[in-house]
Amino acid sequence: MKNRVKGSVMTMILSLLLFSTISTASAGQAMPVKKAENNRHKYVQVLDEGKWAPHTYKAVQSLIDKYGKNNPKYNPKKKPYAVFDWDNTNIMNDTEEALFVYLIDHLAYKLTPEEFSKIIRKDVPPGEFSGEYKNLEGNPVTIEEIAADVDRDYQFLYQELQRGKSLEEVTATDDFKDFKTKLLYMYEAINDTHGANIGWKWILYFFTNMTREELQSLGEASNDANLGRELSKVTLKSPESLKGEAGIVSSSYYTGIRLTPEMSNLMHTLQANGIDVYVVTASLGDLVEVFANNPKYGYNVPKNNILGMRLEMKDGNYEPYYKEDWPFTGMHGKTEVIQKEIASKKGGRGPILVAGDSNGDYEMMTEFSDTELVLIVNRVSGGNIGKLSAIAASQIGEKNANYVLQGRDENTGLWIPTEYTIKLGTNEKVLLTDVALK
Repeated sequence: MKNRVKGSVMTMILSLLLFSTISTASAGQAMPVKKAENNRHKYVQVLDEGKWAPHTYKAVQSLIDKYGKNNPKYNPKKKPYAVFDWDNTNIMNDTEEALFVYLIDHLAYKLTPEEFSKIIRKDVPPGEFSGEYKNLEGNPVTIEEIAADVDRDYQFLYQELQRGKSLEEVTATDDFKDFKTKLLYMYEAINDTHGANIGWKWILYFFTNMTREELQSLGEASNDANLGRELSKVTLKSPESLKGEAGIVSSSYYTGIRLTPEMSNLMHTLQANGIDVYVVTASLGDLVEVFANNPKYGYNVPKNNILGMRLEMKDGNYEPYYKEDWPFTGMHGKTEVIQKEIASKKGGRGPILVAGDSNGDYEMMTEFSDTELVLIVNRVSGGNIGKLSAIAASQIGEKNANYVLQGRDENTGLWIPTEYTIKLGTNEKVLLTDVALK
């Protein structure tokens, strides 16, 4: 693919440069400041221009000036706040999906074959997946068929490891190749057939029997490994030797993660100006905490300000049940958790700024009357986020824009100073999908 950073050396150099940039910002070195326009504070931290789209930068900085602590009306007892999505907003790609693949590649589960068998079927309706999820012979695939194949694969892999075979030996087998391809296929098919309320919870259940510390250790290892990997889309095909009940199938996944220095700097600048920062994510909150709070990644979001999915726990271990009475933190559930955990402690006030990238962020972007600015990381998507992106595109250059876009180059994972985005594997800057333009 064109314009992609290639090779482990280049990706490691890129990651080190990003770590250096984030560390400098988080340490408070060379942070831009300007003299305050009143005598409340001598200086105020301003946003680094970085690779912001100029119009988007001005809109965000104006919001900070309007609501920050150097505004004469600022009340430290009623601090304004901003809410950020995490995956593909503060980083390039998805930390939870990266861990899903990392667990597969390292067979790092704490599940017996019997437990694994229950989890891959948990809450998934019986029968065929949607029409696009056929095998390579063009036949429909059911959850019963592919789960039977994954069962067989996992039992074989589990037994081989129990017998003392090395991970390298086990992952070289056709059984492992079948397992990886078909488990990834299941994740895609369950999400697209049955929706996020089932699919986004299903991926969490693979953490069953882990302690919080074990999960976070694996999450950090996955983050670090992916920061050193190239950004690419990998397509797999299950082996001919193991057709099983589902037949031969194909699946794909994304590799690589990149930090976003501009977002780290924005979070620091908001807090330096007396504006609280929260993360509301559709990934497991304990996992996102590894990225958002760990100082080595540079974002430094307070732990209590990271709100995501939650699992029930027993004796310090995760259980395969979504936490009772906790909002599903996707779509309208993001609004619910903001209302329950943040706005209720802020006198009912909503966020002044919401940042996100996907349809899962649409509700929290539109359901608070207090939200003055919505920042959309442009993934050139359709659906509801595409509609908001079209509004943002129509407001480019307007002084009082309510929606703004920020582009990036998906081949490098870095922002570019425009609202346009370069999609992975291309070199063309694109503003909106054809759907959003209609």
